[in-house]
Amino acid sequence: MNIVMSILPWVAIFGIFWFLFIRPQKKKQQEHEDMVDNLEVGDEIITIGGIKGKITKIDGDEFRLKISPEVEVEVIRNAVGRLAGDESEENNDE
Repeated sequence: MNIVMSILPWVAIFGIFWFLFIRPQKKKQQEHEDMVDNLEVGDEIITIGGIKGKITKIDGDEFRLKISPEVEVEVIRNAVGRLAGDESEENNDE
């Protein structure tokens, strides 16, 4: 009985930690993965490095972005930060 009473607070702390930190982060990560999976040619995105461009080609895990009239760059899927017009993400960063 004494062992159970000493472990119970740790279990409660872990449960609170899970619901306050881990669960919301996993949900946000899943939403980001869904957003990246649904990107199409013509969508404007901002990379995690801050480069803003329009998708001109999707080739597997790589995207070609047009960042100015005569400049296109290739970025990998993991470099996509958010959609350019997504105001909800901008407000969450503050």
